[in-house]
Amino acid sequence: MNQESSPSDHTDGQDSLLLLKTLQSLWTKKEMNKQLKEETRRGFAALEDPLAGLLDMLESSSDWKGKGHSLGYYITNELQLWIKEHPAVQESGLRLKKLQTRVFRILAQSQVNLLDPLISIFQLHTADQNSLLGHVSHVYHKGKYKEAAILSIKLKLQLDLDVEKMCTPLLLQEKTNLVEAYVAEYPDLQRKLLQILDMWCEPSFNTTDISRQYQGLRPNKLNHKMLSKLVFRLLEQYNLDPALCPNVINQRHLGSLKYLFYKRFVEKTMTQENWADHVQNTVGENRWLQEQLIQLLVSYCDLNTAARWALRYSLPEKTLPYGVANELQKLKAQERVEDAESRVGDYEKDKKEGYYQLPIPRENIHFLQTWEGMLRWREKVLQPGQVVGVDMEWRPSFGVVGRPRVSVLQIAIEEQVFLLDLLQLLKPDEMEELSHFVQTLFSDPTIIKLGYGMSGDLHSLAATCSAFKEMDKHVQGIVDLLAVDKQLQKCWRKSSLQVDVLSQEKGCGDRGFRQPERGLSLLVQHVLGKPLDKTEQLSNWEKRPLREEQILYAASDAYCLLEVYKKLCEDPSGFGLCSDLTESLVGKPTTKSRAKKQLNQQEMPSPSEQQAKVIGMEALSPPPSISPKEFSVVCDNMLQGLGRHLRCLGVDVRMLENDDNHRKAAELQSQVGEGRCFSVDCSEKAKEQALQVLKHFNVQVSLADVFSRCQLCNCDKYLKISKDQMRQLMQLSGLLTEEDNADWLTKSEEKQETNPASDTSESDSLQPVYNPNCQWLEESDVNVETLTLATGASLQLAAIPAGVLGKADLSYFYCCTQCGKVFWEGSHFGRVVSQFKEALGTAEGSQSFYELS
Repeated sequence: MNQESSPSDHTDGQDSLLLLKTLQSLWTKKEMNKQLKEETRRGFAALEDPLAGLLDMLESSSDWKGKGHSLGYYITNELQLWIKEHPAVQESGLRLKKLQTRVFRILAQSQVNLLDPLISIFQLHTADQNSLLGHVSHVYHKGKYKEAAILSIKLKLQLDLDVEKMCTPLLLQEKTNLVEAYVAEYPDLQRKLLQILDMWCEPSFNTTDISRQYQGLRPNKLNHKMLSKLVFRLLEQYNLDPALCPNVINQRHLGSLKYLFYKRFVEKTMTQENWADHVQNTVGENRWLQEQLIQLLVSYCDLNTAARWALRYSLPEKTLPYGVANELQKLKAQERVEDAESRVGDYEKDKKEGYYQLPIPRENIHFLQTWEGMLRWREKVLQPGQVVGVDMEWRPSFGVVGRPRVSVLQIAIEEQVFLLDLLQLLKPDEMEELSHFVQTLFSDPTIIKLGYGMSGDLHSLAATCSAFKEMDKHVQGIVDLLAVDKQLQKCWRKSSLQVDVLSQEKGCGDRGFRQPERGLSLLVQHVLGKPLDKTEQLSNWEKRPLREEQILYAASDAYCLLEVYKKLCEDPSGFGLCSDLTESLVGKPTTKSRAKKQLNQQEMPSPSEQQAKVIGMEALSPPPSISPKEFSVVCDNMLQGLGRHLRCLGVDVRMLENDDNHRKAAELQSQVGEGRCFSVDCSEKAKEQALQVLKHFNVQVSLADVFSRCQLCNCDKYLKISKDQMRQLMQLSGLLTEEDNADWLTKSEEKQETNPASDTSESDSLQPVYNPNCQWLEESDVNVETLTLATGASLQLAAIPAGVLGKADLSYFYCCTQCGKVFWEGSHFGRVVSQFKEALGTAEGSQSFYELS
């Protein structure tokens, strides 16, 4: 069929252009009110084909291609409104198809705000599906991935397009909001999207390889951590089964395993039984996780322990490390298998004398799994004027998808503790009675409910059972001891820069796994003299029966609230609190902002706070200035962040670890001269603490001091190693192959050719450059066979990431002579210089760091 334009089309086109010029004149003069609107609508009425006229005007101008409010958008929007008032002008049939073909060319260039009116005016939802898909494909292959996705959403074409093809470039450009909008209404596409993201989370997967397939895309910043967070958020948002994403779930479980190993073998704050229980629940029947567990056991324990766990999971010997396989054969030959978790150290069997002890007999602790057991105590608990300690326990999630559900609700009154097993009591036949009891307890203003961070507990309870969802809006009579703790921290949570951790009880520090107290445990220590034993905190509270240690822990957590409250009420002023503790704290559960407000209202200096000011010796005149090399400090285990910052600035820092003997540190404190002991407020950030210390002792820091000490071992002696020397050492160690070496040399030469030094502008050339005072590495300094230094330290070459040797702007490496740690200049140096620029003096030698890069 001949579709050439008719004379009437030509005449109408001229009329359209005349109308456009008129409107442009009015638009330029900013006369966008009544006159512009009337002229626009009068023009539409005069045109034989207003739809074609709109296309003529859009094709003859370009202002609508830019962002913002344009004349093209105004005309299009007005025509859409005008058509609603004059529906007879709408086209149909072949004439409409012809117009739709023309509008496709405009859609490819238009902004988002034009899409909806154009789609409506030209009825694109009725257009041929293949034509629409062809147009989206055309836009996509021009590299306009965002525009193609938006158009697909507007035309509802998602089900007819490849979701992986459409969403991949958007993900690489970090346009996750658009990706979510693309699959929002389609559950099948949501599942496919998550499967794609899960595939990207495989350890060997590299998103850079995909980005090379798309023209015009900048290198993306996506990494496995970001992808993992996105997957978990979408799983929750779409309410999908986590099993849909096995790679992400495996990696998250592996992270949980590593955390458990850290808690057990580094911090040593988890009992063997708790640890083994969580390990088994985390690993389950997953063969890959079982193999990862064996690798971790080899690293943290011994081959025999790893072999016992391998036997537990019936792992094939061919999948095990050589040494583990040998141990496994020995175990099978001996036919003697012991459970890995049965090997409990003597220190865990000893009575925990250094911790808070329940002052009530064991028979007064009631673990209740039926409502009948609670009936006899109901009236006593709900008695007006009663003081009740409340706490809750749930199984730790270690970051896995899903909200934790409360497993045990602890209620303590004088001489009695009730542990309510919510796993049983929230079953349909028991739930009504329990929910009524709990709601009555929390809403009765005559009953004082004691808690610590009660708001968080109530949110967890609401997530456990729908019957408790609105309960937090009706609670009354709450005394949240978190508010008290906020105030007492200002008095007690101050630690001496030298050593001031002397309040810990004898025997506790010798247990080998004591960590700094915090939270409720620290409050109990301050008020009652001994902290809570928190080793059961990370127990599996869903496993039945509960162990005796768990029952005692849960009871102590609730009952200690009664004793703390009683002690504070007896002598509030002695603890720096206002006289009427109940009146000031009873009310809603404490949030962070509420606790801060209460704290400001109750602020009152305590004797201990006044003493802290004396220890600081603020009244003394400033000491003479010294350099970091002349300044030596000891930081206790609550100030390790401060210690790291001071060490970055060249200060000689001894940081006490959790297993250090603090009694020796106490002796050191007693020998410190007047004015040389400084108390640091732990509520301040480490950077502010460091600045306070430098100011107090008048330490003048220069650029030459920054990173002049090894951040690992505190040594101040380095060996300087050229890149060529480092390349040879890595080849000797087997960490660098000839192929890698050739590849990196080629890349380095290419970078030098494309980035000649002459291109560096003068403004960019003056930058702080790391240039410590050290000796060059000589042949006599290193044993090439063992790759050890003359000091006996092994060179830590394995820690050097792949690709560092290929950096064209990297010339030197620096090796600590004491521990063998290898450093090189990176962005961290510049960040520290910028972070502490106000502390950096103009000492002689500072300018040596500013060299032409």
